[in-house]
Amino acid sequence: MSTTRLLVLGGVRRFGRAHGYEVRRELISWGSDEWAHVNPGSIYHALKQLAKEGLLRAHDVEESDAGPPHTDYEITEAGREEFLRLLRCALATVDVRHPEMLTAGLGFLTELTREEAVRLLRERLDGLAEWRGSVAPHLEEQDAGDHLRELLGWWVHSAESAATWTRGLIERLEAGAYTMAGDPR
Repeated sequence: MSTTRLLVLGGVRRFGRAHGYEVRRELISWGSDEWAHVNPGSIYHALKQLAKEGLLRAHDVEESDAGPPHTDYEITEAGREEFLRLLRCALATVDVRHPEMLTAGLGFLTELTREEAVRLLRERLDGLAEWRGSVAPHLEEQDAGDHLRELLGWWVHSAESAATWTRGLIERLEAGAYTMAGDPR
């Protein structure tokens, strides 16, 4: 899974049609350069690559009073499908090596229906329980004097904290928080 792909596809999708600077400005305003390490060069590269893959459509725009020539991008149907696939994975999958995927997914949470978002977050809870369950026995087996208990303890605590937060988000969504896709506007 690629955080950059999700962010760029989602950014273009939100604009409808946008040039690289607009997408870059939007993503940087989210702080994605810090938490996802998405730098301007990777955004421009992703735009070109996604267009090459047929997930974005590129439109060359000639110089005008509004500015120099540039390329505008819009998402294709295949791009929408890939965006939704990445978004669903980001919300449902527990990947301790890539927490930025969840962060990116949360930025586009409202692009899903309430029911689907809740279902995906419940899948995430199952994944968190599985992760905790795979680590906790090793913590109990570890010698009390071994400092590696702290690492295992951190992982167990992280899984428990993430599960608590996820349950809270599910409760907020079920109570009607946020305007989700498919909700009356």
